[in-house]
Amino acid sequence: MTDAHAARSGVGVVVVAAGSGSRLGASLPKAFVPLAGRPMLAWALETVAALPGLRSLVVVVPEALADPSLPPWSAVSLPVGAHVVAGGAERTESVAAGLAALDPGCDVVLVHDAARCLTPVAVFERVVAAVRAGADGVVPGLAVVDTVKTVDADGVVTGTPERTTLRAVQTPQGFPREVLLAAHASGMVATDDAALVERTGHRVVVVDGDPMGFKVTTPEDLERAERLAGGPRALGGGSPGATSGRSAGLTSSP
Repeated sequence: MTDAHAARSGVGVVVVAAGSGSRLGASLPKAFVPLAGRPMLAWALETVAALPGLRSLVVVVPEALADPSLPPWSAVSLPVGAHVVAGGAERTESVAAGLAALDPGCDVVLVHDAARCLTPVAVFERVVAAVRAGADGVVPGLAVVDTVKTVDADGVVTGTPERTTLRAVQTPQGFPREVLLAAHASGMVATDDAALVERTGHRVVVVDGDPMGFKVTTPEDLERAERLAGGPRALGGGSPGATSGRSAGLTSSP
């Protein structure tokens, strides 16, 4: 490995935890709502800290909680070297704030929703591997098992997409750092970073997601997560962060 390559290698992760939690009916921002005795954010960060080659971690939270010494953070173990920044009014703004705080030496960037707090570390590893193999963008996804209909404004069915061509996508979504920075610099807005990268003309691929990567949005989702949090959290068993490469802090290189 050359000195230049060593200077620009490692994985940066932006954990988006700026959601209000209004659909969850919570008095706290969603990422700080307890799940099996710990905030959802704590579960998500435990997994991220286990990712081999992690070089930089930024957590994006509501402005009112940007100080990790505040009480809602008391049950969250923030990995050594991680940064906390305030998010914006829209997801795109929040991710941009996280990107700006990442170590510029990272060559791969993952963007992960804290609300997908039980996602196994194996999904993170698959996404990183696909980016390193040359993909411009990578999203984990699951095959859609239900028949899906497209409808117009009046609810009239306008089409039935072929189910084999559909995937329900999850996070973390991964990109070469320069590709994601350029997509955000374009000024376009999208519901997720993969769509933003697609709109700037890049090719995004799908890797296998995991049923545990569902997003906690409603009280019913939280109940499901509560049931699952006490047992095996990956198809192969173990906790979301179970891996031989686990670390309590960040590395300076992979």
